[in-house]
Amino acid sequence: MHKLNPSPMSHHTQITDIERNEISALVRAGVEQKEIAKIIGKDPSSISRELKRNKSSEKYQAGKAKRKLKERRKKAKYQSRKITGKLRRKVIYRLKKYWSPEQIAGRFQKDAGGRIICHETIYQFIYKQRPDLEKYLRCQKGKYKRRYGSKQKEKEREEAKIQRIDKRPAIVEERTRIGDWEGDTVVGEQHKNGLLTHVERKSGFLLADKITSWKAEYVREITVSRFIKLPKDKRRTCTYDNGVEFSQHELIERFTMMAIFFAYPYRSWERATNENTNGLLRQFFPKKTSIADITQEDIEKIVKLINNRPRKRLAYLSPYEVFNCDSN
Repeated sequence: MHKLNPSPMSHHTQITDIERNEISALVRAGVEQKEIAKIIGKDPSSISRELKRNKSSEKYQAGKAKRKLKERRKKAKYQSRKITGKLRRKVIYRLKKYWSPEQIAGRFQKDAGGRIICHETIYQFIYKQRPDLEKYLRCQKGKYKRRYGSKQKEKEREEAKIQRIDKRPAIVEERTRIGDWEGDTVVGEQHKNGLLTHVERKSGFLLADKITSWKAEYVREITVSRFIKLPKDKRRTCTYDNGVEFSQHELIERFTMMAIFFAYPYRSWERATNENTNGLLRQFFPKKTSIADITQEDIEKIVKLINNRPRKRLAYLSPYEVFNCDSN
């Protein structure tokens, strides 16, 4: 074996990867710990600690020692990100004072003269351990996440998720089958309440639900609960306008198994069936009508009237008859 030249004693106690290779070779050669320390220029206690902490199955191997060290550092890093004890109490106290995580982390750094905790760690603490503290955050639309790129790029990414109306199957335009829908909302007085409407393109069959919120998750829940009651062959596609209330379209698509499409902005004629049917509803709910005191039962009675009236374009059959009797 090639004899290594002794190195001068190092005051730096950390063992490098190259030195671990040397230690491994010397251990295999049966060299004593004190001699190893002398050869590579380390304090004997450093060699003893390295062999004790990083040996595997009573043997010391450089590769395994490096992996164990990496695992320890990863664990230590995770532990350092935990919010515990006095720090935890201070974070919770300031959150309840409506301080943002950025303000909390920034003030800790100012008072301590150095970084104590990252605002991202505080967000993770809230979402994973204390979701009850979310109500103290100014923005509660969704979990905190880093923003990548400009607002324009974010907009482009969201647009890429949308299937536009010109991607619909050609058969939808032909109105030769049941199951292709158009959806929209009818706004009540002061935008506080409204109606969520869906109209089947071939039959003109109307579904309408009272809504008390314009939040996307709420509209999605109403839509899904309505459509899953229909047979699968009567829920094929749905075309919406560009309202933010339909932004959870991917979940609507997943749960209803309908393909979701969107008209282009400011082109209401692309959803003419829905627009015209909403006009029929306005006979009973004129603009500026307060929908707050109207019940779902009241709405169902009006929808029943509309669905049972004969239509000229249906050869004077009613939407109800076509929707329920059509064999596609």
